[in-house]
Amino acid sequence: MIYLITGGERSGKSSYAENLAKELSANPMYVATARKWDDDFQKRIDRHQQGRDERWINVENEKYLSEIDFSGKVAVVDCVTLWLTNFFFDTKNDVQTSLEQAKAEFDKMANQQDTTIIIITNEIGMGVHAETHIGRKFTELQGWMNQYLAKNADEVVLMVSGIPVKIKERK
Repeated sequence: MIYLITGGERSGKSSYAENLAKELSANPMYVATARKWDDDFQKRIDRHQQGRDERWINVENEKYLSEIDFSGKVAVVDCVTLWLTNFFFDTKNDVQTSLEQAKAEFDKMANQQDTTIIIITNEIGMGVHAETHIGRKFTELQGWMNQYLAKNADEVVLMVSGIPVKIKERK
């Protein structure tokens, strides 16, 4: 089962995803995709880790999510935007290569048996138009990956001001 939780910044995506995971499992897994770019980002990571109690299994993986054994687990993957940033940076801003690599990782991850994966992503294309060429390229990458994830997800929830709006339900 794949859930995709999407929305704007501070729309309630993480809270919704974490609460869903706790409803589905006594010991959910939290997969953090953030790269530790600087001290400020490390503080943000620390704050997020402190917000989860002992029930959570915490895993950090910047890119290769298919290396994680999701079998029989409920997992929150937080988040696609930071995950894609790692591909984008490592490919020197090559949108097509980044997209191909991310899709391949998702496919391998999603093909594991007996899994429930709750993926958090951002709708960055709904905001202000990026000022830089690199920003516009990344927005395209994010949009195309979000479309791919939504197509392959069983359920898609758009978070709007803390309210979940189901836009695709399992049939």
